[in-house]
Amino acid sequence: MITCSEATQRLWEYLDATLGGADRAALEEHLAGCLRCCGELEFAEELRRFLAASGRAEIPGDVLRRLNRALEELEP
Repeated sequence: MITCSEATQRLWEYLDATLGGADRAALEEHLAGCLRCCGELEFAEELRRFLAASGRAEIPGDVLRRLNRALEELEP
């Protein structure tokens, strides 16, 4: 089983459907039992929806700062 750190690093690949078979299965197994990482996945999905709906609209500064902090936390 993978760790929470590994799971959060792979979330965007998972959402982009670019995560390969064994890695995808390992992530899904982890998500099935980890509430924290499920929350991270829900956040990423909501962020993706927000960004898609925003189109080319400017992202408010406070939202951009929170996004950057979240992305920095995902860096290895």
